[in-house]
Amino acid sequence: MRPGYLVAGVALTAALALVALPGLAGSQTSSQVKPFEAAAFQAVTVGATEGGSSSTIDRLDDARRSANVMTADSTFQEVGSRKVRPVVRPQVVQPAAVVKSAIKPAKYKLRGTATFYDNGTTAMRLPRGTVIRICGAGGCIDRTVTDYGPTAGTSRIIDLYRPDFFLICGCPSYSGTTTVTVGVY
Repeated sequence: MRPGYLVAGVALTAALALVALPGLAGSQTSSQVKPFEAAAFQAVTVGATEGGSSSTIDRLDDARRSANVMTADSTFQEVGSRKVRPVVRPQVVQPAAVVKSAIKPAKYKLRGTATFYDNGTTAMRLPRGTVIRICGAGGCIDRTVTDYGPTAGTSRIIDLYRPDFFLICGCPSYSGTTTVTVGVY
């Protein structure tokens, strides 16, 4: 491309922009000023006295009056100014709260002997992850089976973590076995 064409192109673009820009920017030629109609105004007489000022306004035409016009004898009604007696509500007797636990029934229950085991809760015939409730003379606890349990052929159905065993057992620390009921959920 030659430099002469480049300069001519830039000059032509600038000239077109100067011509088109005022129309795009909203410039318009000045228009004639239109006066307001005299009928749109109403005469106001303001009289001044030594003690102050007073003003009078001619009565508005009824056609221009709003539906809720205020007059000299209009009265106002304040919202909430009437004294209203509260409605007497009936007394409701609520039953006393009772502390209970709602436990879904076990799928099945096992009854047998439990011992303690220091590596978690193991239960014979139950896979890992099974949720069980173990109840003994000392109370009940909910646990999840963490390992496969006692050797088959023994009277033990579950081995418990040592603190859980003594919590369920409710027996002295030298005891080694206790009778429990295991609910499988």
